[in-house]
Amino acid sequence: MAGALFLLLVLTAACAEFFFRGKLNSAADLAAGFIEVSCMIAVTLLFYDLFKPVNKGLSLLALSLNLVGLVLELIQFIPRGVNIGLGLHGFYWLLIGCLIFRSAFLPGILGAPPVFAGLCWLTFLLPTLANALSPYNLAAGLLGEGAVCLWLFVMGVNVQRWKQQAA
Repeated sequence: MAGALFLLLVLTAACAEFFFRGKLNSAADLAAGFIEVSCMIAVTLLFYDLFKPVNKGLSLLALSLNLVGLVLELIQFIPRGVNIGLGLHGFYWLLIGCLIFRSAFLPGILGAPPVFAGLCWLTFLLPTLANALSPYNLAAGLLGEGAVCLWLFVMGVNVQRWKQQAA
């Protein structure tokens, strides 16, 4: 389920950012944003539950950071051009990458793309760097997240190992 929701999220975000940027009316832009945020909230909650057996504290920290980041994104809190919401999203993906590395139910190498995505999102904490790297940091962030999405959508997790780690 997380893979399917994440796929919808990534496709919506990619289309809105790369193909329709500035071309959508406000209602369509709002609808795309609603789909993205709703899917990300659902994925964040599902990831918390998925990675709780690996490390409950880290999983809860990731959940908290991403939900706060989503709220900051929704209210468009960007003081002096610093996108704190995307920065928190970056920390979220760094933690998800670490949780994947430490999990027994996903291949460890799958932790590298979310760590890379997290680093890409962290560039938005430095507006000059974010602008210099744009749109590559955005595309690379989406690709890093997309790798996890694709794996979960196609392969899923090793349920037996997840149950063992949960026990």
